[in-house]
Amino acid sequence: MNNVTINTEEISPPAWSDAVCTYAVKILEEIKRDNWELSILFCGNKTIKNLNNQYRNKDEPTDILSFNLGETVKDGGRDIYLPGDIVISLETLRENAQYFEITEDEELRRLLIHGILHLDGMDHQTTDSNEPMLVLQEKILSKFNNEHIIPAGGKD
Repeated sequence: MNNVTINTEEISPPAWSDAVCTYAVKILEEIKRDNWELSILFCGNKTIKNLNNQYRNKDEPTDILSFNLGETVKDGGRDIYLPGDIVISLETLRENAQYFEITEDEELRRLLIHGILHLDGMDHQTTDSNEPMLVLQEKILSKFNNEHIIPAGGKD
């Protein structure tokens, strides 16, 4: 059984946090992962800019960062996999949604899939849509197109 934990920094917890957990668990099941303890941090641009500068030497905000841990621990006799953390700036998410002329919900779902695939060991060298990781990301996004996290017209 997979478990997803949501935390926030510099922002209030979004009303739709539970829906994020449900969606992330569905993505983990889709890529056939089990016993994951996934951590997701929602924040603003200040927090993600600091992390991006500290860990990637890029002094600018970004939409998502993935921090791989990749450790297995024992919990009551069963193995629990700690893949790492996903950090998403809701400010940059909104900016990207406007720029790409998509809903914030679609952008959030895409970012969650993207982060999970990174924690699962996938990577991409460019943002070219033919990159294998990005092809899989869009395939998963399309498969779960009827799933929604942020209610239509809803905000956090």
